[in-house]
Amino acid sequence: MNPRSWPKELLIGLRLTVAFAVMVIVYTFVVTGISQAAFNGNANGSLLTVNGKVVGSTMIGQSCPQEKLASDGSLKITIDPKYFQGRLSYTTNPNTGALEPCNAANSVGSNLGPSNPLLLETTKAAVAAYVAAGVSAPIPIDLVTSDFTGFDPNISEEAALAQVNMVASARGLNPDKVHALVESNVQGRILWVFGEPVVNVLQLNLALDAQQSSLAG
Repeated sequence: MNPRSWPKELLIGLRLTVAFAVMVIVYTFVVTGISQAAFNGNANGSLLTVNGKVVGSTMIGQSCPQEKLASDGSLKITIDPKYFQGRLSYTTNPNTGALEPCNAANSVGSNLGPSNPLLLETTKAAVAAYVAAGVSAPIPIDLVTSDFTGFDPNISEEAALAQVNMVASARGLNPDKVHALVESNVQGRILWVFGEPVVNVLQLNLALDAQQSSLAG
């Protein structure tokens, strides 16, 4: 390269750098503006509020069964029968490594293969927990297995309906009314074609708390 052409080449490079920088900045603001205007809730984390206080996100599950080791060394799973439960979660505390279900700061699945004895033990423990809480067998598969994130916010319609009697009994509510509440919270297929109908567990539980008095009797 001719040394005399260096200033010209540098100027061209500088102009291209500035042009691309402007394009990136403008693109970022345009996309952000469109998302805020057209998809404000999604762009801001799909947050849910109650009485002005943020209580969670529709994208992050909260009601996860709790897994722990019993005194005899066996695996035990406990659930809160007063609330609809989401899927099993294997997320951990990123600082201590201790099991911390539905920890959105540390997305992780179980990574257990179908031949792993621990997977079978966990599944049996989950089945036993639901049966003990009043859920009739067979237990829907998504209630006794985890997803790859560790905090799936949704369960199948079948899994939600399977818990109706458990929740109604624990709260002293009318099972038919609780059943109707679940049905009113079923979200259909994406664009009426993709996926399967699901129920967002957090939204269902918030509706359950809000309509507690009207679901009795």
